[in-house]
Amino acid sequence: QVELVESGGGLVQAGGSLRLSCAASGRTFGSYAMGWFRQPPGKEREFVAAISWSGGNDYYADSVKGRFTISRDNAKNTVYLQMNSLKPEDTAAYYCAADHSAYGSSWWDEYDYWGQGTQVTVSS
Repeated sequence: QVELVESGGGLVQAGGSLRLSCAASGRTFGSYAMGWFRQPPGKEREFVAAISWSGGNDYYADSVKGRFTISRDNAKNTVYLQMNSLKPEDTAAYYCAADHSAYGSSWWDEYDYWGQGTQVTVSS
């Protein structure tokens, strides 16, 4: 069992930056790939980024590539999402998720555990 708690969301102007954190409970955090997803208002949940259990592999949705960076610190049981050059279309509830596989996935239904989400609002 893994419990995930996101933090770091908020209101930011377009062009600004935020760093989201996701703290995980449990001793097996390092065996899970981790992902970030988001759900804009009135839309379906969409993939943002994922990172392998070791942190050696990561991949991104095209919409955030070059602006967002996913990272993890297994010693702190935490995964991060650094978001730069934010745009109003990045406004969404952001969720972290844990996948009991080595590399993660861009498909939300392959993840085993989810956090409650943190809201990011980007004003124009």
